[in-house]
Amino acid sequence: MDLQKPPAAPPVQPPPARSPEGCLVVAIRLPVRIVVLVLVLPVRMVWDALVVGGRFLGDAVLRPLGRGLSWLGKALFVRPLIGLWRYAVVPGGRALGWLGHVLLVVPAVWFYRYLLTPAGHGLAWVYARVLTPVGLAALWLLRGIGTVLGAVGVGAYTGVAWLVRYLVVVPAGWVYAWFLAPAGRGIAWCARGAWLLLGMLASGIGLVLYWTGRILVVLPALALWRWVLAPVGRFLAVLAREVGDALGHAWRIAGRISLAVGRFLGTLFRWIFVEPVRWVYRAVLTPVGHVVRDAVLRPAARAARSVGRTARQALTAARETARQTRADVRRMLFGEPKEPGEREAVVRREPSAGETRTLGRSTTALTKD
Repeated sequence: MDLQKPPAAPPVQPPPARSPEGCLVVAIRLPVRIVVLVLVLPVRMVWDALVVGGRFLGDAVLRPLGRGLSWLGKALFVRPLIGLWRYAVVPGGRALGWLGHVLLVVPAVWFYRYLLTPAGHGLAWVYARVLTPVGLAALWLLRGIGTVLGAVGVGAYTGVAWLVRYLVVVPAGWVYAWFLAPAGRGIAWCARGAWLLLGMLASGIGLVLYWTGRILVVLPALALWRWVLAPVGRFLAVLAREVGDALGHAWRIAGRISLAVGRFLGTLFRWIFVEPVRWVYRAVLTPVGHVVRDAVLRPAARAARSVGRTARQALTAARETARQTRADVRRMLFGEPKEPGEREAVVRREPSAGETRTLGRSTTALTKD
């Protein structure tokens, strides 16, 4: 008994409410979809035919061709380059590295260790024992000279500063306080008044231009936008949206029609070409092949096997006859063979009954000892 509660089903959300469509949209939709379907259907059928042809071409031609070119490229370029890199470049690089190490690195290390290092130590000793004391003495001398020159410079600076203060700064301050400042205040007051006057004139001219432009340009443009361009734009937007929807519907419907036409043509090709060929193969060629096999090929094979068997038996009988004849001729020429205890064993080159004749052994009567 299941004591657990089943999970609560998710609440079913209602489909989004579509905005009500006007009669203009409904009147435009059907003719647009019909026209677009008529225009899109040939394009979709040509596209599907090209897709099928492309797939067949890719599977039957391009893919094997690509594999062949890949194998050819590997055989002509990749493997030679790998062999060149492995057996020529890498050993050559190692040889050049060893040669560079022997000709450059080792001499450079020797030069640094036995020439530059002692020279550097010598220069450091000279710097510490000779140049440093001389430099310190020169620094002490320059510091004393600088102290004397500093005292002289401070006195000269004080005198020059006193002269500049009482000959330039004080008269300049008096001229600024009694002449330049009052004149500047008057000029600033005049400029402020002129700026206010110009601002008032500019405000008046701007106000006149604003109302003139509003009456002559803005209000007509606003009326044109509100009563002409906006309705035309909404109509064009509705038309474009319906054309887009019609293109989508027409493409899908054309795909289904193209699929049905393709299946029909495939079925027609199968019933016109494939099925007759299959029937001819099954009902005509297969029985004829069986008849030819049973009436011609099998008897011919049995006759060939019997002829071969007869020929092998004839060759065996002829070989046995020749062996007996050869033995009789030897017996007539040389007499009867000696007893086994009185003669040496003779190695016969004829194979025994259980042995097998091979190409590497002399088993014929002409090569027998």
